[in-house]
Amino acid sequence: MRSRFFNISTFFFFYFSIVGVWVIFLPKMLQNVGYSSVQIGIIFSIPPLMRFLTPFFFLKLFDLSKKVLQITLVMMLFSIPLLYMTIDNFYLFALCNVFFGISFGLVLPYIETYALLVIKKERYGKSRLWGSIGFALVALLLARVFDNDIGLHFIAVSILMSAFFAYLISADDGHFNNQKSDKKSNFSLFANAPLWISIFLMQVSFGAFYSFFTIYEIDHGVSLEVVSYLWTFGVFCEIILFYYQAFILKFDLLKIIKFSVFITAVRWMMLYLFPDSLFVSYLSQSLHAFSFALYHTAVLSYLYLLYKDKKLSSQFYYGFGFGLGGFVGSLIAGKFYGEYLFLSSAIIAFIAFLFLYKSKNVSL
Repeated sequence: MRSRFFNISTFFFFYFSIVGVWVIFLPKMLQNVGYSSVQIGIIFSIPPLMRFLTPFFFLKLFDLSKKVLQITLVMMLFSIPLLYMTIDNFYLFALCNVFFGISFGLVLPYIETYALLVIKKERYGKSRLWGSIGFALVALLLARVFDNDIGLHFIAVSILMSAFFAYLISADDGHFNNQKSDKKSNFSLFANAPLWISIFLMQVSFGAFYSFFTIYEIDHGVSLEVVSYLWTFGVFCEIILFYYQAFILKFDLLKIIKFSVFITAVRWMMLYLFPDSLFVSYLSQSLHAFSFALYHTAVLSYLYLLYKDKKLSSQFYYGFGFGLGGFVGSLIAGKFYGEYLFLSSAIIAFIAFLFLYKSKNVSL
């Protein structure tokens, strides 16, 4: 059990190190080579779109098997040279992101589902927090030595290590050999449509944050190094909640989800109302503990109760939420970047909150 916990935690550490470079520094890297805000929005919309499309192939055509996971890991490794070769050209880098989005959209739901099955939701947070630590360390280290080449080196090493530990996980347990997607489980998004609409809108609201928070803060007079501290502070708050959330998750999961979504709407409104206040930016980042850490675990646990096919429900959570929602959110953010960016995010998050009142509840 200890080796499983270690492998899962180390995978999270390196996987979310990649995410740290991607969301904090890649917008600036692309800006440095001449990308416009619209082009940056398009680039950030492609991996989420691939996350959205991929699960549909597994709904009827394929099984979420060990072989598919290991093929995905090879795709991850192949993305390393592609990133170096294409970043200076918008069109080639867009194609690279199609490939990148498919591989990265597939691997995480495998590991998340595995983690919930073998270490349970009570210990999941203590494993997942290592992903937050990886994210935070990247934010702190790369801010001090940042340039485009070093950013790519960080991504390359993190991809290599996350693929290695994902392979160890896939080889460690009969889970990946023996469990197949249940085609007779009648998996349906429509049966729980209000919940899925809320998941989608929640991630649309995050489009502005993941694609443009770094640039938004710099445009309001904050240095890149201080922006890295803002990201790190948010992750630090997230780590604390991941560590202690087991007690909270014993309560009504749907109510926890509602609370997290409402707090997210408040968070975006704060950034809109006080764009020049560094104090408010830090306060907003503290809410990341609820709008990401608590929300994420509560939704995964809730879907775990709702659906018989655990891996497929996890795939669709990432695909429909982080995928389609992230795709739409990034495009909206790229198109409408400016004064009303986070006002629109707040409104979208509040609509996501309202849809939860039409979602059916399930008990533990």
